[in-house]
Amino acid sequence: MIEIKNLTKRFGPITAVDDLTFRVQPGEVLGFLGPNGAGKSTTMKMVTGFLTPTSGAISVCGHDVLTDAAGAQACIGYLPEGAPLYPDMNPRSMMRFVGQARGMAADRLAQRIDEVCRLVHLEAVMDQRIETLSKGFKRRVGLALAILHDPDVLVLDEPTDGLDPNQKHEVRELIRAMSAGKVIVLSTHILEEVEAVCTRAMIVAQGRIKFDGTPAELRGRSRYAGAIEVAVASVHATEAQRALGELGSVSHVGEVVEVSEETRFVVFPASEAPLLEDVQRVAAGAEWDLVSLAVDRGHMDDVFRTVTTGESAQGA
Repeated sequence: MIEIKNLTKRFGPITAVDDLTFRVQPGEVLGFLGPNGAGKSTTMKMVTGFLTPTSGAISVCGHDVLTDAAGAQACIGYLPEGAPLYPDMNPRSMMRFVGQARGMAADRLAQRIDEVCRLVHLEAVMDQRIETLSKGFKRRVGLALAILHDPDVLVLDEPTDGLDPNQKHEVRELIRAMSAGKVIVLSTHILEEVEAVCTRAMIVAQGRIKFDGTPAELRGRSRYAGAIEVAVASVHATEAQRALGELGSVSHVGEVVEVSEETRFVVFPASEAPLLEDVQRVAAGAEWDLVSLAVDRGHMDDVFRTVTTGESAQGA
């Protein structure tokens, strides 16, 4: 596993990482979230041994990163942000070079190059100079290098950056497939990616942990969680908002949007009790035309902004 205790990193007067303590177990996919400058990449660089902490301890698969960096790094596959590649190499020669640097046996290396090529769909460009590849293909080469030695720990910084929607789907499927028995930590700005592949979400801001839980728990902290979006014919919108706003289980009615002859608004709950039964009962006995009802599971971007800035994402 990865175990971090009281990890701090200062750059002069700036504290980039401030006393972080957490662990990640095999089988977990941790989504590491935070605004720019929150300390995500700095933490990843310390975990992988590229930066030395100001204080604190890091253990990777039982290896102390400060005293046994080589042992820890042998267990890690690392995809840094903007992964550096040699532009005059092709993906095949680049993988061969990295595998040899890691001390992989020749027959095992040849086998893994073929396997990884298929996994990240590099077949069409394996012998093409890297400098001629698109940003998406370069990102896939970086991912191929990270998983080449089949590591127990994967540290991925923005793994789908620059990929088109189909490529993002493929990489997310690959991460899910590799997650059994591995420790995977990925940083991302894409909140939907956290829900798609992560079993755990952690938000950091100002170098400190602000949230640590499941993606469902993160979404559940949204002010929209349990709210109901109601759509009615616009001619009945005022009447419908008044009738639903009078329910004891309703806190308030808001987020009103009118499109053509239809009006949509959000009914917010007064407590954690489900609203749906009350809203359905009133709607069933009403004379206004109900178009649709939809229960909101919550907005991750709303929670992200609240956790990192203390403000709610109005209208999200």
